[in-house]
Amino acid sequence: MSYQFTSESVSEGHPDKVADQISDGILDSYLSTDPDAKVACECLITTQHLVIAGEVSSTKKPALGPIDVARNVLKEIGYCSEDIGFNFQTAKYTVLLHEQSREINASVSDGGAGDQGLMFGYACDETPSFMPMPIFLAHKLMEDLTRMRKDSVMNSLLPDAKSQVTVRYVDDRPVAVERVVLSTQHNPSITQQELRYNLINALIKPMLDTYLPDSKPEYLINPSGSFTIGGPHGDTGLTGRKIIVDTYGGRCPHGGGAFSGKDPSKVDRSAAYAARYVAKHVVAAGLAKRCTIQLSYAIGRSEPTSLYVNLHGTGNVDEQTLAANINALFDLTPNGIITMLNLKRPIYLPTASYGHFGRAGLPWEELDELTLSALQQIK
Repeated sequence: MSYQFTSESVSEGHPDKVADQISDGILDSYLSTDPDAKVACECLITTQHLVIAGEVSSTKKPALGPIDVARNVLKEIGYCSEDIGFNFQTAKYTVLLHEQSREINASVSDGGAGDQGLMFGYACDETPSFMPMPIFLAHKLMEDLTRMRKDSVMNSLLPDAKSQVTVRYVDDRPVAVERVVLSTQHNPSITQQELRYNLINALIKPMLDTYLPDSKPEYLINPSGSFTIGGPHGDTGLTGRKIIVDTYGGRCPHGGGAFSGKDPSKVDRSAAYAARYVAKHVVAAGLAKRCTIQLSYAIGRSEPTSLYVNLHGTGNVDEQTLAANINALFDLTPNGIITMLNLKRPIYLPTASYGHFGRAGLPWEELDELTLSALQQIK
């Protein structure tokens, strides 16, 4: 059986990702002084105006105020001029943060979930990071493109960019990249022909040679033509609008909840991380080539209302038996997840671009040898 599958990614300079990074930067600032802070922070960014809104409950002042955090994030991305798409120094900032609802706060005070919802985690053996190949490659293009821009390898590049990678599968294994779409904001001084040549030869082909060397893809570089107007001036950005980019590129279902700006008492975020942690251990233990985990919760209740395990016909254990063992091996209550993954730390800003999964150094990506050994004993 042969088929194509496509995933996309966006750069840290994409307006939606700018909003995500500011939201997570503000969250980190609160957690750095108060690990028990409750934060739900949303941003809207447009031409020379950033709006920061949401709910916060904390006993201490944050390490940096929201506007200072936002300015630091924008500066690091490279939005230092209105000609590029935003100037962090001259922009207008509006802060509309207020205290978290007492009713919501009460629901999480004794370890209950802060809301109802369903969350998915996924892992597969297609890449060393246990991520699907299309989203893995789409993210890598954006990371490498940003590195080239910041290291001045290509001086014509500007912060806003998007990628899309189509992979050909045969018998559910990735064999070749068939199409690469890459749109990047650029300086007016470079022609589209120069940009195309440089990106194909310096960025895309080296990546393909490393991961799928038999690929002979079609290249669509800035298919709409010139892309000099970008960033928040070209497109309004909102927190939480890139949930498929943030997860598995569409390779598994999504429960609908966004991550950025939410402290770990929000199961939208923490339970999605736990579901990935479980799925990755299942695949790494050799129990399946692919694994999808679904968790669901009710507001104020600590125990999950359901656990779903799908090995997609690739497993060598019974899924019902595996589910029972998962319940025994992993504490999937909100407090259990927070403790298991040590989530009350300022670790979230780096997750807000290039995906929340498949990246080294994040606690839900670390494999525990004792847990792997226990899973391998399942029959």
